Amino acid sequence: MTAGEGLLPVADRGQVRRAVVRLVRADGRAFGAALLLNALAAGAGLAGPWLVGRIVDTVRAGVRSGHGAGAVDRLALWILLCSLAQLLLARWARYVGYRFGERTLARVREEYVERVLALPASVVERAGTGDLTARGTADVATVGTTLRDVGPELLVNTVQALFVLGAVFALDPLLGAFGLLGLAPVWLALRWYLRRARDGYLAEGAATSQTAEIVASTAAGARTVEAFRLRQRRVTASRDALEASRRTRFHTLFLRTVFFPAVEVTYTVPVAGVLLVGGWLHGRGAVGVGAVVAAALYLRQFTEPLDQILMRVEQLQSSGASFARVEGLARASRPGGGAGGCPVPADDRIDVRDVRYAYERGGEVLRGVDLTVRPGERLAVVGPSGAGKTTLSRLLAGIDRPGAGTVTVGGVPVAELAPELLRRQVVLVTQEHHVFLGTVRDNLLIAEPEATDGDVWAALTAVGADDWVRGLPDGLDTRLGPGGTATDGSQAQQLALARVVLADPHTLILDEATALLDPTTARHTERALAAVLEGRTVIAIAHRLHTAHDADRVAVMENGRLTELGTHEDLVTAGGAYAALWRTWHGDTAQEA
Repeated sequence: MTAGEGLLPVADRGQVRRAVVRLVRADGRAFGAALLLNALAAGAGLAGPWLVGRIVDTVRAGVRSGHGAGAVDRLALWILLCSLAQLLLARWARYVGYRFGERTLARVREEYVERVLALPASVVERAGTGDLTARGTADVATVGTTLRDVGPELLVNTVQALFVLGAVFALDPLLGAFGLLGLAPVWLALRWYLRRARDGYLAEGAATSQTAEIVASTAAGARTVEAFRLRQRRVTASRDALEASRRTRFHTLFLRTVFFPAVEVTYTVPVAGVLLVGGWLHGRGAVGVGAVVAAALYLRQFTEPLDQILMRVEQLQSSGASFARVEGLARASRPGGGAGGCPVPADDRIDVRDVRYAYERGGEVLRGVDLTVRPGERLAVVGPSGAGKTTLSRLLAGIDRPGAGTVTVGGVPVAELAPELLRRQVVLVTQEHHVFLGTVRDNLLIAEPEATDGDVWAALTAVGADDWVRGLPDGLDTRLGPGGTATDGSQAQQLALARVVLADPHTLILDEATALLDPTTARHTERALAAVLEGRTVIAIAHRLHTAHDADRVAVMENGRLTELGTHEDLVTAGGAYAALWRTWHGDTAQEA
């Protein structure tokens, strides 16, 4: 099902076929119209060879009788009219087919975006941005080319080929049988190619994704690469990925270089066979010269659509593999319910029961954690680096699933909630924030599209961002990002926190959410959030212990275990790990003061 370790799923042949049928049904009238017009165009094209055969017979009869010139002229006029009709019908059919392809491509793009947005963050993280990027760019573009160009052309040529072959059988079944027998080498070459092509193109797509992932991760971590002198290692990894990509591309090239020459050589076999058999039958009076000539012309005419079909079939192998990768997102791991299919939490209580968690290439990070977070409580989670605080926050937010045990909200596993429902329950805010291209208002309405300007300003005021937003050239209408107004790290964090205020979840998890703010601004923001989120649950991964001091309870993490739980005063009095952390931090802040 998957193309490789960590990569997103790939749809199998049956799933791809069902997806194609679904897309055709979505615009069935246009598809039916294109099919009908192609059939009419192909029917008009069949008249030419048959009329040429009639001309041959008419001329032969006229030579003996001394008449027939007028009949030949009339038949030639009909050839001209049929050719004109074929041209107009084929043009109309292509127009309808292209419109069908563009509308279907729009559906594919919309479905892809919807599926990407619905993917759990943990799935995206395991797959890597390279695979997702490759599918959303190269694969979707390949599918688009197929729908816009290859699909309509294949439809036209297939109808033409079937009609032409049927016309040969209508002239004489024996000639048709020999013509069909002459196509056997083409069929054998096609079977050989189809057995190997899909796997080859899937491997090529996976190698492209791996290359994109290495390039993206190297660019994103450029400073780290330079700091730790990893340049040569990354260069080696890039070369290895490019070499793997080169091998897969050479393999698909090899398949094409065997397939196409073999097919080209066999194109003359049906025509030659019909002429030889037709001559033998004519010598015995079984068939007329006109029928033999018409059959040979039909098979010669058959070569062009057949050639186009085989070329399109080759392109379909590439686009079919791309579509399998695009459609595979529908099979990615995700919450199974949806808004109407999964249970709704009974209340806002969060329960963690005997939770264990280990990363794929590491040891156990959480070891039997038990914790209950009461609705409306402010809980601070503290502990040394590597104690498991961030991992616990990801499990509480439903980003990851526990390896053992349960994490529930209102009795429902958090990781099983549909994304739209989860966002109304629990939101995780980290120090990594993104400013989207668009205005300030656009950046905030992502969280709540129905929010008014008054709601937006209230959210900005709550996080202390209203002053600098009012100072922007166009206020809420100021464009941010490249080509607009740049924002620094603290402003990006404030926008993210304002989005949280608008989203209005009942539980908010803060993991270094104010790390990029200066201490004064950070404390002001936290106090503002505390006022806005009155009555809501706040879980803070505390790196500044004044956050723990202000919390209702403090949870102390050490080596993946919850070792202490209580109020700030109780834990300081107990003289345990938290008391030692408090004395160390309080002493440092006293020295700074």
